[in-house]
Amino acid sequence: MEDISILVGGKAGDGIRIAAIIVARLFSRYGYRVFVYDDYPSLIRGGHNFSLIRVSRQKVQANNVGVDLIVALDKQTIEKHASELNDGGVILFDSSKGEVETEGVGVPFKEIVKEMEGMSIMRNSAALGAIAKVAEIDWKIVEEVFYKFLPKKTDLNLKIARKAYDMASAGNLKVENLNQEMMPIISGNEAIGLGAVKAGMAVYYAYPMTPSTGILHFLAANRDRFNILVVHPENEIAVILMALGSAYSGAKTMVGTAGGGFALMVEGLSLSAQSEIPITIVVGQRAAPSTGVPTYSLQSDLHFVLNAGHGEFPRFLVAPGDAEEAYYYTGVAMNVAWSCQVPSIVLSDKNLSEGNYSFDSSMYTVEEAQPILWDGKGDYLRYKDSENGVSPLAFPGNKSATVKVTSYEHDQYGITTEESEKVAFMQQKRLQKTEAVKKEIEDIEAVKAYGKDSDTVIFTWGSTKGACVEAADALGLKVLQPIIMEPFPDLSSYIKDAGRIVTVETNATGQLARLLENNGIRVDHKVLKYNARPFFTDELIERLRKEVL
Repeated sequence: MEDISILVGGKAGDGIRIAAIIVARLFSRYGYRVFVYDDYPSLIRGGHNFSLIRVSRQKVQANNVGVDLIVALDKQTIEKHASELNDGGVILFDSSKGEVETEGVGVPFKEIVKEMEGMSIMRNSAALGAIAKVAEIDWKIVEEVFYKFLPKKTDLNLKIARKAYDMASAGNLKVENLNQEMMPIISGNEAIGLGAVKAGMAVYYAYPMTPSTGILHFLAANRDRFNILVVHPENEIAVILMALGSAYSGAKTMVGTAGGGFALMVEGLSLSAQSEIPITIVVGQRAAPSTGVPTYSLQSDLHFVLNAGHGEFPRFLVAPGDAEEAYYYTGVAMNVAWSCQVPSIVLSDKNLSEGNYSFDSSMYTVEEAQPILWDGKGDYLRYKDSENGVSPLAFPGNKSATVKVTSYEHDQYGITTEESEKVAFMQQKRLQKTEAVKKEIEDIEAVKAYGKDSDTVIFTWGSTKGACVEAADALGLKVLQPIIMEPFPDLSSYIKDAGRIVTVETNATGQLARLLENNGIRVDHKVLKYNARPFFTDELIERLRKEVL
């Protein structure tokens, strides 16, 4: 089989997410491209957790509702998901006494772990061994992956997995060697962190908030390797203010948060604009308002981040749709922030941030852009007027420069002013940076086109792009994915022959549709989903057939 969907389910504390990534890595060894989606409640233990792993010869960035293999570590997994099993699919379950009773392939995970004197969480290793047997994965591949990615108690985990491997029976999901290059598997959050490091980030500040917490963990674990400082302040207000302080001193900084944390940072966003201190902010969208459904995903903060902050000032906003784009456009955002001295925002979502992808590192190259620095001649004017509004930078410690910054309106030296002419002059200076940003990104791809020439054009954004591209291929439609949301690109050449424009997004009001209409593009129909879950490819195909075609 060249396209397989696997669901691994159990309770929080069963190691479901670890198991899912190991499954993805096993298939990756055979040349498969993978995508992993994690579904979990905001609980430390209990509840129902499951991960969807899709593996395919082709690049995949979305899951299907239907699955070929269900791996059940508890009864609830079967109760909730048995109806999703495709014809010919297999249920792999824990047949230990008092556990699951159903038809399929039963292996006593719990009893194996007890016999081997392992910890309860090691049932996931037993499940992994059984999965490998059902899919007819060579045992040597299992050993290789365990030794590389399960560094703790590896031998015991392998012993447990081998026992389950020997007890399971081969199913009808035989892995084929696709003879394709094996690609690394990384999350969207890891891609964001890597893009920032490649663009010269020196300090990362964050208060943990799903779904951006993974960036903090990844960068903290690799801070020595990347030669960066990673700081966890007491709250989001401290995060943004400390980051601005670091940037004022010359360190390229990034902060990460979600919608609720960004709400606390908004005054700091305006401070960044007034003081012209570069800052890059990652906002991972989740189901809202307020606490909402904190471990699930919606694309409902687009207009919030587009309009956040009191006063009028330019900003740069990107909304990547997969791991490669997250890597590249985070680098672009940091470079724009420092080249143009504006706040840059990377708008992610839970599905992208916590999704795991086969990562093609050859697609993009991120390079570090250098800011305009003061030449040391004459008096230093922190806010010196220029043709594009961008003033040369100097940093504290330079004996020849007095580096003043302020939240008040000011003159070119940085001295507070309330004189009407100077106020208007500085307002205009800052607004000139919009053109500076446009020039900085003129060679950057602002929108991507997929599919075939079609009278019907689908607009989408962020991680919803994955399901849309596959659905468009199946239905013969064209897809447009704006990535740069501010300054918004000119889309006239892309839609000149469009008869009908449809938006597909995971929110309740059609936020991309509203942005398109604000830019003079009529939207004929909106396909929306707002139950805090992403679009699945087969689900979207049916909705497009029913509502659009």
